[in-house]
Amino acid sequence: MALSYYFIVNPKSGSSANIAGVRDLRDYLRSGDCKVHLELTRSLEHAGELAHQAMAAEVEVVVVAGGDGTVRTVVDAMVGSDLPILIIPCGTENLLACELGLDGLLKTTIHTLEHGLLRNLDLGQADGKHFMAILGVGFDAEVVRRVHSQRSGHITPAGYIWPICRTFWEHRFPHLRVEADGQLLCDEPAMVFVSNISRYAIGLGISRAADFGDGMLDLCIYKCNSHLRLISHAAQTALGTSDKNKMVIRRKCQNISISSPEPGARVQLDGDPGPSLPLDIEVIPTAVKVLTPPPPGHNQYHPPVRFYHLRRWLLR
Repeated sequence: MALSYYFIVNPKSGSSANIAGVRDLRDYLRSGDCKVHLELTRSLEHAGELAHQAMAAEVEVVVVAGGDGTVRTVVDAMVGSDLPILIIPCGTENLLACELGLDGLLKTTIHTLEHGLLRNLDLGQADGKHFMAILGVGFDAEVVRRVHSQRSGHITPAGYIWPICRTFWEHRFPHLRVEADGQLLCDEPAMVFVSNISRYAIGLGISRAADFGDGMLDLCIYKCNSHLRLISHAAQTALGTSDKNKMVIRRKCQNISISSPEPGARVQLDGDPGPSLPLDIEVIPTAVKVLTPPPPGHNQYHPPVRFYHLRRWLLR
């Protein structure tokens, strides 16, 4: 019996090479007598609608080609479904795809479809809104707000440079009160990250121990009240030595509460502007099913997927 696939493709994500890869995968599957239904998204809301149509169509696999925003919308619509999701990364950072070991190359995608592993993916939930990768409060959320306020199309890494510089000089570190599983951990100026995966933008290891399938969220609090301390935190995080800093708190937990006595503290969810404080955050274990590549053989070289563009060049 031929398998059936439902493709949800964001045509505005990535380059023409990404779209060509999606077309090549479609043609490969059809050459093997598989049934392929392909839909292009018109908006993020439309991507969610297509996900519901895919579940109603009783297909075997949903293939999502797009950036983290498109993927999150489809995942959000499919919470509680046992239908496998395969991601073809086409965005700027592709945090979840990189965490799963997916680089977007046709060879990797076919290998994942034919020999991959079906794994559970937890989600975080903040005031009813889901996130797959990371929630941030404070500095990075302000950067995200600036990027999206001037966005006119596809976001590139260069589009973050000026917002980061402006935020660095103008940011006032908000006073944050953070509780995790009923324990008060912070009540002072800080930056907060709640992670479901182990990587962040440009490969920063903010929560290296995070596991998307362990039924827990990884909380990281950087106590920070000055630009000098921000520089110190950034340097230590890049060098992997922030665990030794007493101004950094890390916990694995299931429920988190974040509030502030000051107005205006920003929140971001997976690189998009998020809801306002106060926030009640919880983990949703085994929310959806995702396909990942099998472990590489002993003699195979696989550069880390976080070096996304390098990996694409090396493995072509």
